[in-house]
Amino acid sequence: MTRPTPPELWFVAGTQHLYGREPLRTVDTHAREIAAALDGAAAIPLPVRHRGVVTTADEITTLCRAADGDERCAGLVVWAHTFSPAKMWIAGLASLRRPLLHLHTQFNRELPWSEIDMDFMNLNQSAHGDRELAHVMTRLGIPRKTVVGHWSDPAVLARVGRWARAAWGRHEAQSLSVVRFGDNMRSVAVTEGDKVEAQLRLGFSVDGYGVGDLARAVHEIADADVDGLVAAYHEQYEVVDVPDGALRDAARIELGLRGFLAAGGFGAFTDTFEDLADLPQLPGIAVQRLMADGYGFGAEGDWKTAALTRIVKVMCDGLPGGSSFMEDYTYDFSANDPKVLGAHMLEVCPSIAADTPRCEIHPLSIGGKADPVRLVFDAHSGAAVVAALLDLGDRFRLLVNEVEVVDAPEPLPKLPVARAVWRPKPDLPRAAEAWLTAGGPHHTVLAYPLDVETLADFAEMTSIELVVIDADTEPYRFAKELRWNQAYYSRR
Repeated sequence: MTRPTPPELWFVAGTQHLYGREPLRTVDTHAREIAAALDGAAAIPLPVRHRGVVTTADEITTLCRAADGDERCAGLVVWAHTFSPAKMWIAGLASLRRPLLHLHTQFNRELPWSEIDMDFMNLNQSAHGDRELAHVMTRLGIPRKTVVGHWSDPAVLARVGRWARAAWGRHEAQSLSVVRFGDNMRSVAVTEGDKVEAQLRLGFSVDGYGVGDLARAVHEIADADVDGLVAAYHEQYEVVDVPDGALRDAARIELGLRGFLAAGGFGAFTDTFEDLADLPQLPGIAVQRLMADGYGFGAEGDWKTAALTRIVKVMCDGLPGGSSFMEDYTYDFSANDPKVLGAHMLEVCPSIAADTPRCEIHPLSIGGKADPVRLVFDAHSGAAVVAALLDLGDRFRLLVNEVEVVDAPEPLPKLPVARAVWRPKPDLPRAAEAWLTAGGPHHTVLAYPLDVETLADFAEMTSIELVVIDADTEPYRFAKELRWNQAYYSRR
């Protein structure tokens, strides 16, 4: 999958005609300079386009409708340069469906104390012009991000950048298609959910295909193409005692799967070991390499995690560290340093690998097929988040745990899968208790580049519940928060 094409943000400045033509020209000049600075900031991953200065209700409404109708627009950054009477904004904001960031700033960083006159005061009124605008947004119940500070401040640019990544993820979700090969793993509850509600709330669609459809695509792959991919495996990885026939089967599956996804315009997919039809082995290295190229994945039919993996990968675009489908597999409850060993049967993305992965083949006691080929490696250390999307029936919940990925205390020579070891915050017992209390699933997405603020922005944009487990989490307070959230969402 090629790198996602970045959408753009629209920068809009509000004012009014009260102050005359010259101040309007100055406002436009200032707005263009700020938009250009945002556009050129390394911390902001999306282009920022100056969309003019709005001075009337008709202009504002026209612009908001244009934003909603332009598929390139991922969100609006709005600033009231002078006093912009907010009744002018009601019709436009009431119809707006794009994410909105309210940038509470002013053009000048410091005040020219000895030169301040009423002309200066009339022109530089963001301190109360933005309050007027924020009041109406609150009256309208407009979800938005508020960032306060000078537009040149690196901390301000960083926060705008995090919001921009969330807007990019939301933009991706609106057009994302997920393909399920086969169905959900039988009798499993947490990977089920309401696909119609997910499309209404988050935007992505989930379509089912028989594994036979994939198997036909796999069987149609030419031997010459398989030869080329097998050669690439040997060039890119340390291939360890993998029979040529098994390696060729794995390569053929990857090529068939890759072609199927590309032809259908799918950005994420699921499979299940309970339904493999004519596939010779459960896709292992194929899934890992596709994730490394940006595809989302969920095992055992878990379409929610597949979609979240893709959305997270888009949010992380251009940042170091990597992200992957993951599962809390087993615990180390040692008294002095409890940790989680995360892994899965096969499917962990090599974007998080500490070193060059090894290409290996090992028995898989489930699935009833030939032993699958997979990449084996240890994840690199560093701060990360573990996130999950769950369906509670009346709402979707985004559950996030801050973690620290660490080196395994001892080598794992007999564990034949890729893995990550982490310390969850605040510690394993309290983090696991909170996760279970929140109904968190076993499938997750591990992401190094993202922080809670970005995921909180995404949850706000999509009107889904966010629950965070961090260094300050205490189980009894956490349980209260869940009860408060239940009351809030039951009234919506």
